[in-house]
Amino acid sequence: MSLWKEYLHPQTVEQAVQALSAAASPAIPIAGGTDLMLDLQQGNHPPVHTLVDLTGIPELRALEIRGEWLFIGAGVPHNRIVESPLAREHAASLVEACGLIGGPQVRNMATLGGNVAHALPAADGTIGLLALEAEAEIASPEGRRRVSLPALFRGPGQSTLAPTEIIVGFYLPLRAPGQGSAFVRVMRAQGIALPILNLAVWLERQEETIRAARVAVGPAGPTPFRAVQTSAYLTGKPFTAETIAGAQETLLAEARFRTSPARATAEYRRALAVVLLKNALTTAWQRAGQYPGSNQQ
Repeated sequence: MSLWKEYLHPQTVEQAVQALSAAASPAIPIAGGTDLMLDLQQGNHPPVHTLVDLTGIPELRALEIRGEWLFIGAGVPHNRIVESPLAREHAASLVEACGLIGGPQVRNMATLGGNVAHALPAADGTIGLLALEAEAEIASPEGRRRVSLPALFRGPGQSTLAPTEIIVGFYLPLRAPGQGSAFVRVMRAQGIALPILNLAVWLERQEETIRAARVAVGPAGPTPFRAVQTSAYLTGKPFTAETIAGAQETLLAEARFRTSPARATAEYRRALAVVLLKNALTTAWQRAGQYPGSNQQ
């Protein structure tokens, strides 16, 4: 039995949006398809009439500097991000996140846009992007717009994208002197298992002081979670054991860790969060002491 009735191959973003608008419903976009195809085959996705293949659109495969931003197209696969010198220089937390997704075959196919659009609270690529304060470019029949990443998420597995919208790509601020980021996670032993807990940190240092910080963690709520209170606590404080301890307490107070029968208890996740935050802060702090252009890895 066919899993769909029509398969379209647009060559531009505008053609893709038009195809989604004009196709018989339900119509959905596909790029890497590593999640979607499994869901369709296993009956975990509603029936689909039309698949709109985005892999033939060059703009979605771009990875380049655009002005003061690093642009990563939504169709860029994870392994290309891992291997990119530009991504390594300006988006270390994202590189580390992408390098831990699935196995090599999955990373060669799965795309960053798919990881984000799936809207899972602990999606590794999403958590890595959140700490970097990425913005997403969205294309719709009305045109294009840029939105902050948190605006894309409604609930577990639910994005705010309309059926006729696609993610074009992501804009990340370029790394400046004194800035660094890091991503850490704990997962079950299986190579393709989703994380028990993951965490990303971006910070800017000025001598021995944390001038600014951003912390993201998942799963810590129904959507990918920016730890705003923890980030604010860190800002302006010296990088000391006391500051790290205070940040750990703040994170435990604001994050909502829950028990998952298939993965871990809330108590275990709370214990992990303390360790992961310290490790990520330490690594990001060390990288912030390296001048852009040096090896962050």
